[in-house]
Amino acid sequence: MCGIVGYTGAKLAAPVLLEGLRRLEYRGYDSAGICVGRDGALTIVKRTGKIKDLRGAVPDLPEGSYGIGHTRWATHGGVSDANAHPHADCTGKITIVHNGIIENYASLKEKLLGEDHVFRSETDSEVIAHLVESVYDGDLERAVKEALALLKGTYGIVVMHSEVPGKIVGARNGSPLVLGIGEGEMFLASDVTAMMAYTKQVVYVEDGEVVTVDPGGFRTSDLKDNSITKNVEQIGWELEEIEKNGFASFMEKEISEQPESILRAMRGRLDAEQATGHLGGLNLSSKELLEIERVKIAAAGTSYHAGMVGAYLLEAMARIPAYAELASEVRYRNPIVEPQTLHFVVSQSGETADTLFAMRELKRKGATVLGICNVVGSTIARETDGGVYIHSGPEIAVASTKAFTSQITVFYVFALLMARMRNMSFEEGSDLVRDLDAVPRLVAEILEDKATIQALARKYSWAKDFLFMGRGINYPVALEGALKLKEISYIHAEGYSAAEIKHGPIALINERTPSLFLIPDDRLRDKIISNMKEVKARSGKVIAVCVRGDDEVAGIADDVILVPKVHELVYPFLMVVPLQLFAYYCALDLGRDVDQPRNLAKSVTVE
Repeated sequence: MCGIVGYTGAKLAAPVLLEGLRRLEYRGYDSAGICVGRDGALTIVKRTGKIKDLRGAVPDLPEGSYGIGHTRWATHGGVSDANAHPHADCTGKITIVHNGIIENYASLKEKLLGEDHVFRSETDSEVIAHLVESVYDGDLERAVKEALALLKGTYGIVVMHSEVPGKIVGARNGSPLVLGIGEGEMFLASDVTAMMAYTKQVVYVEDGEVVTVDPGGFRTSDLKDNSITKNVEQIGWELEEIEKNGFASFMEKEISEQPESILRAMRGRLDAEQATGHLGGLNLSSKELLEIERVKIAAAGTSYHAGMVGAYLLEAMARIPAYAELASEVRYRNPIVEPQTLHFVVSQSGETADTLFAMRELKRKGATVLGICNVVGSTIARETDGGVYIHSGPEIAVASTKAFTSQITVFYVFALLMARMRNMSFEEGSDLVRDLDAVPRLVAEILEDKATIQALARKYSWAKDFLFMGRGINYPVALEGALKLKEISYIHAEGYSAAEIKHGPIALINERTPSLFLIPDDRLRDKIISNMKEVKARSGKVIAVCVRGDDEVAGIADDVILVPKVHELVYPFLMVVPLQLFAYYCALDLGRDVDQPRNLAKSVTVE
């Protein structure tokens, strides 16, 4: 969730580091800092607040050609200049930046204090600088490896020393680190977006690996000093994809990109002629797919809600028992791995710590695990047995939008593939393919009516509490709508199955607590209308997302958002987009920072 940047080459380091940190702002942070080396000296500048606050202090830095930078999201120690990274050792010759959590830092710090080391922060990270200092004998790479051998926990770290100008050492264990290769220059970063303005040639550092770089090249090895040969890969994204391109915010841009991102997730994967789906990368034969008896899905946050939609689709379409579970619970409940069970892990970044650890625990127990990711080369993409990229393009806003619709697109294709192999007729499959083909166009239609949703947001942004209600396949959409509203507007919101309203939530209903109901034209429509009437009978305000021409719902609700009529299994696409827009416009009306909501990070890489 924090951001790392490192540079060594012929350019002035400070502008490169600041540009890289700016590209990483979306990950969430509360302070930032850089360290630049020149003429055998290191100069650190760090500040709480945004990158712009740091920029004001940068002109006084020496014009060095190598350095490291960091955006911090506080874990150990409060938000302060002292706790911001980079951190230095006692001599000021060694500086480090660190993502992750050092679990045994307290005992290490106590030992170092006994050796007269002086600490200047409350962080766990500073321990690393002092450990390197304590073992350094002129070989920085070896000192870093000796220090890392004493650590317990997760880390992505970058280290530099004033006595070895131009050299930077990086290492990874559970927190992402990527090497960028330029012409006579090298980059290290926690995310490829930090270096895309300079290079698209990258090497992904794996857990347990150490990489040492200088302007002329790099060396990768393990902690026991065994050399490791790495493949150089190409970043598939373009620089303009990580710019706002005229939109007021990344979130608005990404909501608006969904017709294209859904289409990319579908392209080449729907077969109208055979009324089925195709997914490359599963690494499973038709026979192996037919032998699957159940599917389990592990994910966190928005990806978990997408997994819930996926589980519903697999049961409804392919008649395969399936369920989604929070990845954080999977890891710690000693999961049972059963024969003929296929596991999916879902993560936009492919670096989500809870999901990554759940995946490793499942694989340790012999499970077949497939990944659904957006970021090519991410850890989950590399470590799973196979999987699918959703091809959303970069998602910069902290609150996920287009990744959700692309993730469920992949689940629709997979469920269709499994259903057609088993029990679904050609006619049923054709109907579904036709309606899925129409989704990008129908989402575009909804996006053309943003003004209606914006007006509703202005009408209801006063609310302190909000309830979201859905049934069946739209229940997880209600959860996602509530999550979006609380994430970026800070309005307390809860999602429920509409059927559960009498089992507790109805106690919350009054004229100051609006309810938003998802009412597609499906077999549960009448049941949800009954729930909506119960809210109205208790003076509750009701917004309904319903199908065009549903006069009955329009006559009951205080306000409506209209969507096109589609196959009843396809409504999640059309229901979730209005909820994303509603949350977005509520946040704008309340003056929130929609791209960087408080306390949140884009990629949660620590527990």
